Amino acid sequence: MNNIQNHPTTQNMRETVSNGPVAENVKNQSAKTSSEFRNLADSRASPNKLTANGQPLTHYHSFFYNLLSWENPRATTISFLTTVLFIFGARYLPALRWTFKALYVVLGITAAAEIGGKLVLSQGLASSFRPKKYYTIPRESLEASLEDVEQLINFFVIEFQRILFAEKPAHTIAAFIASLLAYWLIKFTPLWGLSLITVSLVYLAPLVYMSNKELIDHHVENATNVVNAQANQVKDLAGHHTSRATETVRAYAGDYTSKAQSYIGNARGSTSPKGPNSKATAGPGSTPAYDASDFPHAPKQDPIPGITSHQEQYEKSHLGGQAEVAS
Repeated sequence: MNNIQNHPTTQNMRETVSNGPVAENVKNQSAKTSSEFRNLADSRASPNKLTANGQPLTHYHSFFYNLLSWENPRATTISFLTTVLFIFGARYLPALRWTFKALYVVLGITAAAEIGGKLVLSQGLASSFRPKKYYTIPRESLEASLEDVEQLINFFVIEFQRILFAEKPAHTIAAFIASLLAYWLIKFTPLWGLSLITVSLVYLAPLVYMSNKELIDHHVENATNVVNAQANQVKDLAGHHTSRATETVRAYAGDYTSKAQSYIGNARGSTSPKGPNSKATAGPGSTPAYDASDFPHAPKQDPIPGITSHQEQYEKSHLGGQAEVAS
């Protein structure tokens, strides 16, 4: 056996495996991966950029930007694959059932060892391994973890409000499209499938954009110019129609004003002042005075029998059916 291990061929193979190009490549990739994970961890610092209302951002803004911008491709790839495997594991592996199984197995072995030890050795086996002091979480670690959780929650709260209040309209439009697609996909796509699609889009969409940044920016700029041109055209057309409507309203208002003034002037001109012989209007509670000229003349003769028409009665009557006024 020693002869085989000390044989030159075995030594050469061992040297090739441990120090060959494959081993060097593995070592280099491991070192680069570790460096990228350190860079990703160090990126958790509050950025200098503020929100539209002057509010500072959390350090998770820098962390997720560094992660999803593929500045550290190995770390981003590993996190993406880990997330995908976690989704598939939650879908196809009974992790919760395995957890309870491991728990009852460990507790059963512990209880059996304790009882068996007391029966056989007069001393429990599990209690003999009991530490002198139970482990506790240090306050500093707990406060740091709570602060980190607070920053993570505030990251999602701030980003939701920035999208809701359209701090960046492009992000609001993208969120609207994603919500609309999720609304229709949830009808026939299971939750794990929708989660897988969401994670894939979140990780791969920035990669596609950065790989074709110039082409995408060019088309986005063209689309923006077209939208702005159409918006300006609609604005000019609306302004033109508004000015014409204003002029028409002003013309109609002028016409109606002149007609109203002419009507008022005619009414004032046709009104004559009261003369000295004009009758005074009776006041409230007084009896008005009348004379004979205020009443029609009574017929002078009786109606002619056989004639029913008022006109014929008038023609047959004396003086047209009107009696002479008594002097």
